[in-house]
Amino acid sequence: MRIAVTGGTGTIGRHVVAELSARGHEVRTLSRHAEHYPVDVTTGTGLAAALDGIEVVVDASNASTPVARARATLVGGTQRLLAAERDAGVRHHVVVSIVGCHDVPMAYYRVKVEQEEAVAAGGVPWTVVAATQFHEFVAGTLAGAASRGVVPLLRAAVQPVAAAEAAAAVADAATREPQDGTTSVTGPEVLDLRDAARAWRAATGSRALPLRVPLPGALGRALRTGALVDPHPDARGTTTFRDWLAVQRTLRASAR
Repeated sequence: MRIAVTGGTGTIGRHVVAELSARGHEVRTLSRHAEHYPVDVTTGTGLAAALDGIEVVVDASNASTPVARARATLVGGTQRLLAAERDAGVRHHVVVSIVGCHDVPMAYYRVKVEQEEAVAAGGVPWTVVAATQFHEFVAGTLAGAASRGVVPLLRAAVQPVAAAEAAAAVADAATREPQDGTTSVTGPEVLDLRDAARAWRAATGSRALPLRVPLPGALGRALRTGALVDPHPDARGTTTFRDWLAVQRTLRASAR
C-alpha cells in the first residue's frame, strides 16, 4: 500500500513511518524539511506532487503554540491537505488526535476539535485516531519546567502511552477500511500527574524543586475527573511511564 505521512519526522510521525515501513508498505515522509517530499500544508506547496499515486494519508503534523499558528496548521492545513487528496484520488485520510480534546477547555484542544470537524467534512473517507498523552510529551513538559527550577505537581488523571505504541495503532487504522469515526489508543495505566512528576524527578535525578500547582475552574475539574482518560480504549499500550523512564535512563547511560 502506498501511504504518505505528513509530520513524518515528528514525535509520533517518525514512529508511524517506521511501523508502516516495517510492515512492508511504501511510505512517503512529508514535512517541510523532508529530503524527497518537502511540503508545507499551510500554503499547499508540494502537496500535489507528494500525493501522486498515494492511497492513504496519515496526518501526524502538529503545531501547538501560538494558537493562531496551531489553527493555521491543523485546520487550514488540513483543509488544504484534504483538497489535494480529493484531487489525487486518495481513498483514506487518517488523523492523529487527542483523547479528551472535546472535553478539556484549552485553546489548543479546541483547535484539535476543529481539525477533526474539518476531516469529517473534507470529502475523503476518514478515521480519527485519538491518543492519550505521549510519555515523551509528559517527560518533555516536566523537563522544560525543571529547566526553570521547578517540577510542577498538578492534580490530574493521565493515561500516557509510548509514542511508538500509539504509532502501531495509527498504522493499524491506516491499513484498514475507513471508519468515518474515531478509534482510541491509551497507555496501560491511569496515573495521577503528581506521581508521574515524582517518578520523572527520581528517574532523571533532577534537583528542581517540586511545586504544587493548583488548577482552578473548569480546566482543573476536567483534568481531575478524567477527561484525558479512556477506560475502554480500542487499543492499549503495554509500556508504563515508569518503564519508559527506565529505558530512557538506560539509553542515556549507554550514550555516555
